[in-house]
Amino acid sequence: MGTVAAGDDGATGRSAAMASSGEEPRSGSPGRAGNGNGPEPALDTAEDFEVLEEEEEEEEEDLSEMPPLEDVSRPPAPPPEERGGREAAEDPQEWLDVLGSGLLKKKTLVPGRGEDTRPRKGQDVTVRLKAALEDGSVVEENPALTFTLGDCDVVQALDLCVQLLEVGETALIVSDAKYCYGAQGRSPDIPPNAALTLEVELLKARDAPDLELLSGKEKVELANRKRERGNFFYQQADYVLAINSYDIALKIISSSSKVDFSPGEEAELLDVKVKCLNNLAASQLKLDHYEAALKSCNLVLEHQPGNIKALFRKGKVLAQQGEFREAISILKAALKLEPSNKTIHAELSKLVKKHADQRNVETEMYRKMLGNPSAAGAPGKCKDKLRWSIPWKWLFGATAIALGGVALSVVIAARN
Repeated sequence: MGTVAAGDDGATGRSAAMASSGEEPRSGSPGRAGNGNGPEPALDTAEDFEVLEEEEEEEEEDLSEMPPLEDVSRPPAPPPEERGGREAAEDPQEWLDVLGSGLLKKKTLVPGRGEDTRPRKGQDVTVRLKAALEDGSVVEENPALTFTLGDCDVVQALDLCVQLLEVGETALIVSDAKYCYGAQGRSPDIPPNAALTLEVELLKARDAPDLELLSGKEKVELANRKRERGNFFYQQADYVLAINSYDIALKIISSSSKVDFSPGEEAELLDVKVKCLNNLAASQLKLDHYEAALKSCNLVLEHQPGNIKALFRKGKVLAQQGEFREAISILKAALKLEPSNKTIHAELSKLVKKHADQRNVETEMYRKMLGNPSAAGAPGKCKDKLRWSIPWKWLFGATAIALGGVALSVVIAARN
């Protein structure tokens, strides 16, 4: 049974070794992705370059187009006379249908300290969590899980319901798989399409730290937690939420700072930024957002012109846009940097064939447009040759006759 790491204070999820640089995160717990217990499977074993950048540690994909978590309206607090002080706050036995669909329900077990203690989106909250399957099997226990509310750091069931809790309140949350681990599940303890029952106590809520005052190390740790959550969503094939997490990580890295960083910290921040951009490009490719993916790749190459993953993905983007000549050139450059890479070899061979096929199709199209000039060329030449051969023979014969006539005239004149 895993413990949550990717959002706890001072803890970042470890990941397993990956194909070319970095490591793979663990599929997350109800808290979030990864706890570092043992090696993890590659995200896409069929293609090394689809594996996301990992280590300990894309129009830019503007998330204004990305759907946020389903928002929920807070139910109005009942009048004080109906609350009976705090003895029967909100009727502890009454279930609240959070989204109105019956797929996510909340029931208060222990009243909290009042509506004004409810957390707001963007705040850091700490909860005690216990998660179980429908048969009662406990799959997660965490006495102090910390995450940023509304950042998709945790499963949606928690993100949606914790904003309805009061500090000190304990609630029971029954969630459909859609708001937990969906059709993917979480190996090995949560099967696909599994509903979860969560017992949650809101311990505290506080404003998130000021990014301008974070040290270099704190910035790296925070950005890495967001990146690892993006990797979890990528593994779940939820590429929209993956992009959301990578974008948050990039905003943390790019935020202004009032603290001086050491050269080592600057290098670490750049390393995390490059990984986030590469992973962002991979997610954008999955959604066919080619222009955004191309921009993400170019941003990586601005910092690291020889980044193999960025070159490979840029080549794939250009190929998808029909720019085979440029794509082949990019992949050849990548192959020079890593001649033994079989993935690049395979992709390059495929593109060369596609490019040849494209040129054949274009050639045939031009022939049809021009009336098949190649077929008509040969007869044309024969006709021209025939046209010129007749006048020359006639001219030669006429000249011979003329000369013969002159010679005969001379002979006759001499006899006379």
